[in-house]
Amino acid sequence: MNTFKPSAIFLGLCIAVSASAQHAVATDTYHGVVVRDPYRWLEDAKALDVKAWVADQNASTRKYLDGLPSRSAIAAVLHQIESTTSTYDESIQQAGGKLFALTYHPAAEQPQLTQLALSGDPASRKVVFDPNAHAAHGSMAIDWFVPSPNGKLVAASLSLNGSEDGTLHVFDADNGHEVEKPIPHVQYPTAGGSLAWNADSTGFWYTRFPDASAPESERHFNQQAYYHELGKGIADKLVLSTADGLPRTAEIYLDNRYANSSALASVQLGDGGQWQHFLVSTKGAQRIASYDDNIKAAALAQDGTVFGISFKNALNGKLVKMRPPYHAITTIVPETKTALLIEAHSRSIAISGNRIFVTLIDGGPTLLESFDFDGKSQTRIATPANSTVRELESMPNGNLLYQVRSYLVPPHYLVWHASSSRSEPTPLRQQSPMDLSGFHVRRVFATSRDGTRVPISVITRKGFVADGSAPLLLYGYGGYGVSLTPRFISSEWFLFLRAGGSVAVANLRGGGEYGERWHQQGMLTHKQNVFDDFTAAARYLVAKKYTRSSRLAIEGGSNGGLLMGAVLTQHPKLAHAVVSVVGIYDMLRVELDPNGSFNTTEFGSVKNLQQFRALLAYSPLQHVTAGQYPAILLATGDNDGRVNPMQSRKFTAALQASGTKQPVYLRTSAAAGHGIGSSTDETISLHTDITAFLLDQLHMDWRAATEAR
Repeated sequence: MNTFKPSAIFLGLCIAVSASAQHAVATDTYHGVVVRDPYRWLEDAKALDVKAWVADQNASTRKYLDGLPSRSAIAAVLHQIESTTSTYDESIQQAGGKLFALTYHPAAEQPQLTQLALSGDPASRKVVFDPNAHAAHGSMAIDWFVPSPNGKLVAASLSLNGSEDGTLHVFDADNGHEVEKPIPHVQYPTAGGSLAWNADSTGFWYTRFPDASAPESERHFNQQAYYHELGKGIADKLVLSTADGLPRTAEIYLDNRYANSSALASVQLGDGGQWQHFLVSTKGAQRIASYDDNIKAAALAQDGTVFGISFKNALNGKLVKMRPPYHAITTIVPETKTALLIEAHSRSIAISGNRIFVTLIDGGPTLLESFDFDGKSQTRIATPANSTVRELESMPNGNLLYQVRSYLVPPHYLVWHASSSRSEPTPLRQQSPMDLSGFHVRRVFATSRDGTRVPISVITRKGFVADGSAPLLLYGYGGYGVSLTPRFISSEWFLFLRAGGSVAVANLRGGGEYGERWHQQGMLTHKQNVFDDFTAAARYLVAKKYTRSSRLAIEGGSNGGLLMGAVLTQHPKLAHAVVSVVGIYDMLRVELDPNGSFNTTEFGSVKNLQQFRALLAYSPLQHVTAGQYPAILLATGDNDGRVNPMQSRKFTAALQASGTKQPVYLRTSAAAGHGIGSSTDETISLHTDITAFLLDQLHMDWRAATEAR
């Protein structure tokens, strides 16, 4: 890890490049350190020379990728897998004795909003709203939806072209007609968006950003909560605002799944995992927990009790409760050796009947447990080994619907019955044409630089011989407390396996796989631990002869793209090929973007001396030097509101100017953002390019991956 003194002058990358020869080199001074930036000009997406540069990059990338003999065959197989995967349901919510879901059809570009019978019988499925019928080429996406408690209405945020810039619509669940005038500015990538219905389904609380009357620089900050009464227009009442102590980077999650007279508003300070909690009524808000209480997830029961997962003096988490008038927080399940999982905020705790359901995580795989309202009468619900339990949803009679995922078995839902304490399968399951019977998963552990054990899941063929000859793709993330739990492998990973490769997933610090301690050890000034963990995982796999460096590829996206940038600049000989999607590479400039301001609680800020030193020490852009790098494919989308596409442009230019003999390609899509809400065709196109790149660079047998068997 490099260190810099405040008085030092950091020269940065001084390599000339013809594309930027006519542009002045920008300089910035941070705490006495001068940093040069030859690629500042690439930040302006509207500039004609930047547009021309992007067009040239895309042309070069397309010439290479489209010229590969494997690409058309890979695209055909990926489309075939998609078209023969069964119709299936995700994000299921129960309301009014019905199920509501996002339903994925093999022939559709975007999932539909549907309702089903409580049994999940596919024959009962009925479309509420189909975005494919309202916008061409899959350009409209459903950001999120919330059914009313009586099941008669559904509110949904809709956005275009992967932008996640959402407008709220309210639909009649039976006929799909809109019943309210759309409300704009309810969702954006900086703080997301959410909604909670009142108990009698006559109105709802929802999030909203400032409108066009606000300065442009403020339109993606200062999210607030409003109450909307059906049939009254949008002159809505402000119920949670900056006057209640909300920060500029507030991220509000509203929840009233259990039909209380109020709603729970959980407010995150940016993206770093600090939360405060309010109860909101039609009149205003009452704070019930502060940031110091360190409650990262909570649920409001019908009787007004709030149950939460607190990490205060409990880095693996403990279960707490608060009762009116909310003056005290009581621990009902103390911290144990296994961490409580924080996933999608409102799904971390479920309440059904007289029980609370939570998920625990042990390095990646998860467990499901329930307790009574006093934290006693503990029940461990049997789940498959090396699997993920998610989407906990309360059902009538105290039952619980939940989804199980694993690497080799498609996702499926089960119902746990309170009467028998047993789980039974439901018709809600995905059927995949991918035959994974010839593969298996093993858990191994690498040792990081400071002695920390890092879990790795490795997927190989049965009978695999570790002699160093096989290609291997290593994937990682390591940030925001996000846990890489087992999930059904993607179609592109399947082709990589069929071509003779292996796939590995590393559970790095910065995630939540071992609780908040694991997260804290990979955030702010400790971020270097994430890169060290990933490097240790790669070296372990080489040392144990799962592969060798010349046959190793690494991949990550978003925060995982930062991981790719840091690892390839710190250890350019570690891998032969790198895929980095919508990544962050200039850590000194990232906080100048709206979403970058939200990220300072996770990454740190250049305004803080110690955090600046840490950022500069690993920021990928500032560590590109003349020399040799792996073959690299970078991908981004023009409509990305989470990571500015200029990050990929600047890093590409720097790498191409380094003199490396290996290719550096940039793929920019005009029809995508961060990848969330992308159409099926857009997603398959990206995955085709990534797979073709990897098979080519690792000299793999693409015919074995694509030929019928």
